[in-house]
Amino acid sequence: MPVIKYPRLRDPLFYEWDRKAQKCGLRHTIYAVNGDQYTGEWLDNLKHGKGTQIWKSTGAIYSGDWKFGKRDGYGSYSVLDPATKEYRRVYTGWWENDRRSGRGTFFYPNGELYEGEWSNGERSGWGKMHYKDGSTYEGQWLMDQPNGQGLLQLPNGNRYSGGWKDGKKHGPGKFFYPDKGQLLEGIWVADIPKCGVLVEFGRENAPAPPELPLPEIKLQDPAGVLAEAQAMFDDSHN
Repeated sequence: MPVIKYPRLRDPLFYEWDRKAQKCGLRHTIYAVNGDQYTGEWLDNLKHGKGTQIWKSTGAIYSGDWKFGKRDGYGSYSVLDPATKEYRRVYTGWWENDRRSGRGTFFYPNGELYEGEWSNGERSGWGKMHYKDGSTYEGQWLMDQPNGQGLLQLPNGNRYSGGWKDGKKHGPGKFFYPDKGQLLEGIWVADIPKCGVLVEFGRENAPAPPELPLPEIKLQDPAGVLAEAQAMFDDSHN
């Protein structure tokens, strides 16, 4: 005789228990096996939406947007200072696929600060770096280094405006020395000026001008130089 199977009136209990165990929507704090904890929204058992994660091993905390289990959107990341036992802000800004991406501000442990664009966790795009010695760089970045056009301002007021490559002055640029009342305009290669013209500007208002002004170089009239050269050439062939 054929065996007749009738549909179940309900699924086995373990299916129901599994559905209840799946995390979706807003949940209370969930503790991982390693001690990490997360409070916030879920989707299909993944962190998704607004939430706060605390890592037990480092004490670091992230509060912000999540997407399918990764930091994605706007959020703030802080670490626990072992000396003061207080949280120190590290980064506030945009994230993508668990990495800094978009505009954001990074706070370095030594007091330095970067405000600008990020890509794949690195400074990339347009941004401004505040260094601990008081100098600043504002301009283009690529792969965590100044690349492209940018302005470096030193604490004494001197400044360089021009090309950069791999974090060094490279290409056409101008170096202003307001303390000396001078301007160097030329070509740089790996932080070294290879050729250029040094001129004076505002010497009378400079706080520390050179003892002697730059000597004046009087150029002859190009037409006269060519005529003289032509005459010498003609004499040598007569």
